[in-house]
Order: sequence, then C-alpha cells, then structure tokens
Amino acid sequence: MGRCPKGLNFMKYKFNILLFLLEIILIPSFVMAQGDIEVNQDDLGNVTDEYQEFFFEALKQKGIENYDRAVTALLECIEIDDSKGVLYYELGKNYVALKNFGDAEDALKKAVSKEPSNEWYLDELYGVYIQQKDLNKAIKTVKQLVSYHPDYKEDLAGLYLQVKKYDDALEILDELDKTIGISISRDRMRNQIYAATGRSEDRIKNLEQRVESNPDGETNYLALIYRYSESGDKEKAFETAKKLLEVNPKSQLVHMALYKFYLDSNEAEKAIESMKIVLKSNKIKAEAKYKVLNDFIKFVGDNPEYEDDLVEVTSDVSESESGKTNAELGEYYFKKENKEKALEYYEKAFSLEPNNFAVLRNVLLLLIDNKNFEKAATDSLEAIENYPSQPVLYLINGVALNELGRGKEAIETLEMGLDYIIDDTKMESDFYSQLSEAYRQKGDLDMSESLAKKAKTLLNKN
Repeated sequence: MGRCPKGLNFMKYKFNILLFLLEIILIPSFVMAQGDIEVNQDDLGNVTDEYQEFFFEALKQKGIENYDRAVTALLECIEIDDSKGVLYYELGKNYVALKNFGDAEDALKKAVSKEPSNEWYLDELYGVYIQQKDLNKAIKTVKQLVSYHPDYKEDLAGLYLQVKKYDDALEILDELDKTIGISISRDRMRNQIYAATGRSEDRIKNLEQRVESNPDGETNYLALIYRYSESGDKEKAFETAKKLLEVNPKSQLVHMALYKFYLDSNEAEKAIESMKIVLKSNKIKAEAKYKVLNDFIKFVGDNPEYEDDLVEVTSDVSESESGKTNAELGEYYFKKENKEKALEYYEKAFSLEPNNFAVLRNVLLLLIDNKNFEKAATDSLEAIENYPSQPVLYLINGVALNELGRGKEAIETLEMGLDYIIDDTKMESDFYSQLSEAYRQKGDLDMSESLAKKAKTLLNKN
C-alpha cells in the first residue's frame, strides 16, 4: 500500500511531461506571453484520468485548428470539474477562433470571475469587446488592465476618443506625455480631438508648452509654426520660425516656412537665400522642393533681376528624382522664349518620367521649334508606336518629314493621323496645310491647291 502515493506522484510527473511536449509540438502559441498562459498540472489540480483525457484532446484539437472539437472536449472537462478559470479561458479562445463572440464573452467572463486578477483573461476579454465593437465594455475592461501595464492607458485614450469622451482622452494623453514622453501615435489622437472639437487654441497652447519645455526641439517649433499659420496668425508664425533659426541655425526645414514669410515682408534677398537652402537640401523631399521651385519661378517672373539666382540652383534641382521640377523650369524658359534651354529641361523631365505624355509632346514640339527635324521625325515615329491614337504626334511627324523634303512619307503619316482627329478644326486645318505642302513636294500642284483651300476654310470656321 505504501507504493500508491509514489505511483501517483510518478503519474503526475508523467502527465506534466506529456503536457509540456504537447504544448511545444502541437500548440507553440500556448506559452507564457501576453494573451496566453502556461497550463500545467498545478493549474488543473487533482484530476481524474477522464478529465486528463478530455483536456489533452482539447489541446490537440486546438493545435490542429479543430476549434469546434476543442470546445466539445473543454465542455466535457467543465462538466467534470468547473472550478478552474483556465478551462473557461481556453474555451473562450476557441470560441474566438470560431468567431462565436457571444459565447466567447460568456466563457471569458466566467474565467475572470474565478480569477479576477488574471490579466491574460482580462486581455482576451478586452479583445473580444474590441472585435464586437462594444466600446463601453472594452473601456470597463481596459481600466482593469491599466493596473497591470501602463501601455493600456494609450488604448484607453483611444477608446475615449472613439466614444467622444474627449476630455478624458486628453487627460490621459497629457499624463502619458509627461511620464513617458511624446509619441507620434498619441499626437495623432490629440490632433483628431482638436480637429473634432475645434479647439485650435488648446492645440496651440499645448505646442507652446512643448517649445517652452524643450527649446531645442525642432519638431515642436515646426508644428507650432504650422498651427499659427493655419489659424491665420502669420506674425507669430514668422516670429517662431525666426526663433527656431536662432536656436538651431543649421535647420533646413524651417526655411520651408521662412521663405514665404520673407516674400510677404518684401525681404527678397532673405527669401531667395531660404529657397536656395530648401532646393539644395538632402533632407527635404522632391515634392516639397517642387512647390518651392514653383514659387521661386513665379517670383523671378515678376522680378527678373533675380534670374541669376534661379539659374544658380537649377543645376542642383534638375537632377531631382521628380520630373516636375524640370518640366517647371522648361515652361519657365519657354515663356522667356529661350526654347533651346526649355528643350534641355523638358528632355531631362522626360528622362525622369518617360510615361508623361504632356512632357513628350512638349519635347517634340520644341524639337520642331529648334529646327532639329531629323530627331523630331525619329522620335515622333517612336512616340506614335506608343500612343497610336494621338493625332498631334502624326502632325509633328508630318511637319518634320516635310521639312526634310520627304513629302511622300509625310502624306502617308498625315492621312493616317486624320482618322484620329475629333472635333478639333484647328488641328484638322494644320493637317491639310501640311498635306498641301507634301503634295507640292510630290509635284501634284492641283491636289496641293485643293488641300490648301480646305485648310483655309476649316481655319475660318474655327
């Protein structure tokens, strides 16, 4: 009889080993981590063989994702002994896997009732409420979880935001900012609250406090400059930008704001210097540079005495990954009637954006204007292969061929392109004018004269 307790201890030891192996092989997720717990013999207490068999079956079925069978096995365990919270916890997780959230909630609430201080049970229940979008119950649960991990406070703030308890949310965000520092995710929530409530003054006050507490922080200054500008207080925005430049003379981002303020205050030299810093910066994205360059070009258009400054920076920005900057420069030089320079920048733009049809068209037209007819003929023919329904390409090709004295080829191209013209009498007139020239080169003067008259009639209609 003295052997019985020893045999029982051996069976418990064997049970623990088997359970450990099952957890590793069948259900890797079944370890001590947030959202999961480790189950062992002590969790289960003194149990019957039948109980053990059902429990092992539940583990096995869950491991191979047969959640409905795992549920059945766990319910058998509960029928034998329902005193352990872990059974309801596992039952709830299987219901979650089956998307049976109602039963999952009931099971997890029972698990919590048996072990109110078990954070993993609470966390799983919290997850169920989130999936059900039951925010009020989620708030109640996450409040309990906050005592275990402060990270849950940010979750609570997010929930308050969703249920429009903005003051409660801001209170938590302020507390977290003071204790663990500012974060992008919390700032995003804060800005959502300010936007929803129209509290622009509170937003600005918060940023002013940040600048005061961290006078070397560039990001806080930039955010404050933006918010001052947004609220229409350009004077404070300008003063804040100048203050940032004082505390951080190497700041490049501040010049994104400064150049505009300098332009508004007629400080042209300082504005140009700020624009140059932006356009030469390796910290500022190409799209932002494009906007500054656009303003620079407009400024020089009204103040041509500063054109040399524009030329100075174009060599840097023209190598930008974006073709927009080069296209903008091309347009600028085209308006200045410097077509050779315009072509140079449009060609750079096209090399960066080879699928930009508008830039391609401008390149081909400028090749004609610059009397580079051979290249215009070759490139327009290639363009026709890529854009066969664009009539302007046939017209350009026809013009180039006529200028090269290849009228017969021009006729073929122009007649083909006519089929693609839709409700554009001006372009149609241009086609017939070029056809007239092509037939003249061919020696068919009657046809040439007839086509010329047709071109004139269409032009008069336009």
